[in-house]
Amino acid sequence: MNQIKSNRIESLDILKGLVMVIMALDHTRDYFHHDAFLFDPADPINTNVALFFTRWISHFCAPAFAFLAGMSAFLVGRRKSKNELASFLLKRGLWLMFIEITIVCFAWRFNIHFPNISLQVIWVLGLSMICLAGIIYLPMKYILALSLVVICGHNLLDTINQSDNLFWLILHQRGSFQLAEGVTLGVIYPLLPWFAIMSLGYYFGSYYDSSVAAAKRQKLFTILGLLGIALFFIVRGVNDYGNYHPWSSYETTAQTLYSFFDPAKYPPSLSFTLMTLGATFLFLGTTENIKNKVTDFFAVFGKVPFFYYIMHLYVIHLFALTLSQVTGFGWDAMILNQWVTSSKELTGYGVNLWLVYLIWTSIILLLYPFCKMFSDYKTTHKEKWWLSYL
Repeated sequence: MNQIKSNRIESLDILKGLVMVIMALDHTRDYFHHDAFLFDPADPINTNVALFFTRWISHFCAPAFAFLAGMSAFLVGRRKSKNELASFLLKRGLWLMFIEITIVCFAWRFNIHFPNISLQVIWVLGLSMICLAGIIYLPMKYILALSLVVICGHNLLDTINQSDNLFWLILHQRGSFQLAEGVTLGVIYPLLPWFAIMSLGYYFGSYYDSSVAAAKRQKLFTILGLLGIALFFIVRGVNDYGNYHPWSSYETTAQTLYSFFDPAKYPPSLSFTLMTLGATFLFLGTTENIKNKVTDFFAVFGKVPFFYYIMHLYVIHLFALTLSQVTGFGWDAMILNQWVTSSKELTGYGVNLWLVYLIWTSIILLLYPFCKMFSDYKTTHKEKWWLSYL
């Protein structure tokens, strides 16, 4: 089996780092692109190839990261008893949920009054870990079955609309809930099917066990990746079940393709999950033996994803605050009451897409040495238990 001497699976770190870097591109677009305040980048009527791609490529980030988190849980569990692993997942899940509604929420808005608390990807990863803490006690074949049933079947709940029910919003329906006067809770990432994507990753984490030959794993993952992508085209093409955001035909082929390749993400539809996890499996199946300076670069971010995630949010927002000041909008325009692109007072602010890419590249290069230093520190201080929560 092809393993890294540090007992880390290099291809997992590479993919994790790659999706984290891509994720920063989408967040940079939100805070800097002038059209972000005018229309949805996936809107077939108003978008263009470069803008649509910038948004579309970020779709792969959250599913890949949830799946990889499940794989990581299995790999961590090889050194722990089931009870120890469950305890770790429970505590880490609660920690992530707390971080989402405090440090992460503040990073998005820089508003000390917290008028809008968003439950986004860190929240749902934490909640999914709490679910996984119980799921790991099931036999592996039942974990696989449960994961597939939820991923493939949760769209049966799409017709249920209970926007005033907080439990239902957290479970399956994106929406907002008034917690108190002046305080809104926005559920962006409902639980279903995210915990199942994580538990599916836990199941496939077992294929990195020393008893499984690397060639067998790579072949299986490649086949599953191609199958997932093929099923995406079938399910999306039928345009019925698993497509609660159906695609439509437009005047031009390009507009129709934009619509086709924009399956529903909140919560992720079956077609969305097939598209993104298909690519995830394909990447893992074909890159395990690739190692060069480029993969080493991305692996650095993949080894410290939580540290990087927090850092990149604050750096992006601080850069945006600076741009807002120097372009005449004032730094306080970036003290937000809601999501940045919903702030109509920022209409007219921002730069073109190519400058967005330049800013994004600058942010990644700025963060790299800090992530490298922290990664090296974690490697040389494995005795510090608290590092596993960062």
